Amino acid sequence: MIGQLRGTLLEKRPPVLLLDVNGVGYEVEAPMTVFYELPETGQPLTLHTHFVVREDAQLLYGFSSRYERELFRALIKVNGVGPKMGLAILSGIEADRLAQCIQDQDSSTLVKVPGIGKKTAERLVIEMSDRLDKIDGAPASLPGRVALTPEDDARSDAIAALEALGYRSKDAVAAVGKVAEDGASSEQLIRMALKNLAR
Repeated sequence: MIGQLRGTLLEKRPPVLLLDVNGVGYEVEAPMTVFYELPETGQPLTLHTHFVVREDAQLLYGFSSRYERELFRALIKVNGVGPKMGLAILSGIEADRLAQCIQDQDSSTLVKVPGIGKKTAERLVIEMSDRLDKIDGAPASLPGRVALTPEDDARSDAIAALEALGYRSKDAVAAVGKVAEDGASSEQLIRMALKNLAR
């Protein structure tokens, strides 16, 4: 099992990136939320990975945090959700927001994520509810954890506002991620993100 890779980022071609680890190039599939945070090529990168062996392929999936990887592992245990759908789900919604939706039994938000229909959303809420508590390293947004920082709150509010305006979840996450600044209010983030989306 390959659980972590640390090396130099050579290429990024969503959903695949190429990581040079001591002269060996590893092709790793990652959700778009990882790509939004990638450094420039040639820079060091550490990924938490999940290794899948099939009859016709050996696949590596990479994540920015251990929690995101564990959430992916829990997702692919859900009936009807394989690695491809798990990757698509985490591309459309950040790991902590996904966990919050599951904990809040909020299937209506989940159906807005590309690739998730009503039945899949309901199944995720039911089957994932019992698994969340068993995942180590849960983000601060979940009840019982350390509270979110004001910056995290502002970012979440800005993303929710963009979604309410009709933008897709992954576009909202990307737009806010590009303009996020320390100390910025949700209103400032929304204005800056909207300018970015209008370009």
